[in-house]
Amino acid sequence: MRVLFTCGGTAGHINPGLALARMFQERDGAEILFVGADGGMEQELIPREGFPIRTVTISSFYRSLSLAGIRHNLKTAKNLVVSRRQAAKILDDFRPDLVVGTGGYASYPVVRAAAKRGIPTAVHESNAEPGLTTKALAKEVDKVMVGFEESRKHYPHPERVEVTGTPVREDFFHMTRQEARDALGYDDDRPVVLTTWGSLGAQVMNEHMVDFVCRECREGTPFHHIYGVGQRYYPRVTEELKNRGIDLEDYPRVDLREYIYDMPECMAAADVVLSRAGASTISEISAIAKPSILVPSPNVTANHQEKNARVLSEQGGAVLMLEPDTTGDKLYDQVISMLSDRPGLEQMSRALTRTGISDANERIYQVLKRLLKS
Repeated sequence: MRVLFTCGGTAGHINPGLALARMFQERDGAEILFVGADGGMEQELIPREGFPIRTVTISSFYRSLSLAGIRHNLKTAKNLVVSRRQAAKILDDFRPDLVVGTGGYASYPVVRAAAKRGIPTAVHESNAEPGLTTKALAKEVDKVMVGFEESRKHYPHPERVEVTGTPVREDFFHMTRQEARDALGYDDDRPVVLTTWGSLGAQVMNEHMVDFVCRECREGTPFHHIYGVGQRYYPRVTEELKNRGIDLEDYPRVDLREYIYDMPECMAAADVVLSRAGASTISEISAIAKPSILVPSPNVTANHQEKNARVLSEQGGAVLMLEPDTTGDKLYDQVISMLSDRPGLEQMSRALTRTGISDANERIYQVLKRLLKS
């Protein structure tokens, strides 16, 4: 069996593909190939996981009608012609039995070419509302898999849509809250707050978090705080805290990190999570039922993060705060309010348990296996 996965652009597109590729490799001994975009982060991440990758020359379409936007779109139109030939060559060489797109512009030429050849095809959309690539492919593929029931209404052929959830790494399910607290060395009963604004960080949110950390230190660090600043902003945040007279060696319950490598353990230990609202993060929070405060990035295409966050907030599993309305003090007050209301936190967790999908990997695998048999 040969299975081709195509994805790229963000970890939210790449990680679901990797999770599914491992399942097909382990259960079926499948031969796997990934296809990504030239210069995309997938060229680094996928080989690191032991899978081969080929690339196509593809770029996005801008919605702007500015001169720069028009020039970019003309280049993208040219790239579509090039990528079509590249996709055909890859399909000729690999001869896949199944082609699966998990998001990103690289998916378009490959999945479309496979569908036209009659190869079984499917796409998975992690965001609550589909992006341009998924919208375009939804009319041609055999199956569309989505993360939320609310997403079904956005597709022209509901009979082709399967609500599967979004794949989450298995290690997110390996530890209980207490086991994770023990592993982190927390031997008291103080709650745990986890903050992360992405691997690179976010300038505006880290500026607010300087105020947040200063206040929690002034108030005696009433909770354990694991704060992943992001590689880009870590030096700036630590320097600003020093300028404000905060020496973190005096506050051991504030765990400031450049990057959180043990995210499954930290999230398992947390009572409240502060984060952006990317599709992967939303899926992880939902799968293990962690109450959260979500501040969507206002700088993503089609405002996907706010739409993702609203799904959880409307279900009662998260608090949504928009970035323009957010301050360090407002974040801190919201955290204290949530931590002081244990029944409220339990109710948020129950809401996530009712609506979250913890077995998304298995559901998607079964959908794809049925597609292969049919």
